[in-house]
Amino acid sequence: MNELPWIEIISAVVVLAGGGGIAGLLVARRRRRTQDHGGGQATVEREPEVAVEPGTVVEPEVSTSPTREAPVETPAPTAGRLVRLRDRLARSGSPLGARLLSVLSRDSLTEDDWDEIEEELLLADVGAGPTTELLEALRTKVRVLGVREPAAVRDLLRSELVALLEPALDRTLRTEPTTAADGTHLPAVTLVVGVNGTGKTTTVGKLARVLVADGRSVVLGAADTFRAAAADQLTTWGDRVGVPTVRSDREGADPASVAFEAVARGRDEKIDVVLVDTAGRLQNKAGLMDELGKIVRVSSKVAAPSEVLLVLDATTGQNGLSQARVFAEVAGVTGIVLTKLDGTAKGGIVVQVQRELGVPVKLIGLGEGPDDLAPFDVEEFVDGILG
Repeated sequence: MNELPWIEIISAVVVLAGGGGIAGLLVARRRRRTQDHGGGQATVEREPEVAVEPGTVVEPEVSTSPTREAPVETPAPTAGRLVRLRDRLARSGSPLGARLLSVLSRDSLTEDDWDEIEEELLLADVGAGPTTELLEALRTKVRVLGVREPAAVRDLLRSELVALLEPALDRTLRTEPTTAADGTHLPAVTLVVGVNGTGKTTTVGKLARVLVADGRSVVLGAADTFRAAAADQLTTWGDRVGVPTVRSDREGADPASVAFEAVARGRDEKIDVVLVDTAGRLQNKAGLMDELGKIVRVSSKVAAPSEVLLVLDATTGQNGLSQARVFAEVAGVTGIVLTKLDGTAKGGIVVQVQRELGVPVKLIGLGEGPDDLAPFDVEEFVDGILG
């Protein structure tokens, strides 16, 4: 009988000592031969299965690494926000600023000068009607008062622009919760509407920051269920300031049901304001009317909307206004949020928007930062235009 190689003898002793018996010895010999004659290819051994007594519960391996959540941000206070952003407006190159003042300060104003002023106002998107009103008021006061000094001209132009922007309009946001007759807490509900591409969802996120900065508790409703990224985008904005978002788990879900759930959560958790982001599709006016009408009807079963804010991109000019008219007619708009007033936007669009739609501008955006949305103040806005 051939003698066993010494390595197999040691392996056999180990296997036999461990209770493996003859079967274990044969497995050890086969593994040894595979390593010696397998063309250099090593066999990977599997971890042995552990026998478990019946009834024993095996706990899964759990990572003990803590989950790190992003810190909640504190939004900048809204008080004085427009003052801090005024320099952006002054740098926007608005024709309502330095160029008008330079013309009005000339020693004598000819018809060509007045034509130039009219052209500048129209290019600034003030609109034909308001431009005519402003020109007539300026002509009369310049002729009667004989104003020529730069400071006096600026004061005159400032007073006329302030009057044109109708400072008496109510621009407050209705964000006060109410109480039903039976004592149930009812949140203030704000629907945000507008054409897709105007920055509507981003504006909802910024508006949440405005409300949080003012000490309000907020719930977001992602009722724009037809854009896959809208709910994710809104959730991210809410997470930054510790605001929850009610959303559907599938694309194309019923927007009205999402709005209802958001308002119901606001009621149950005694939230101050529920902000509902709606879809901005304009394939046909009837479909838009049906969708927004259903959202209003269904959410009103809990609490009726106290605000319907229309988001309008200030850079779109007349195209944006024509689209905005549809929403104003369909949704019962109570206020305008005018975005992108920095850069290429013309400050005069504020005048035209209010005249065309018959509702006040309540908020304006002057940049891309998270806290660049500010409550609209007529006098601060005019001072920003005039520089």
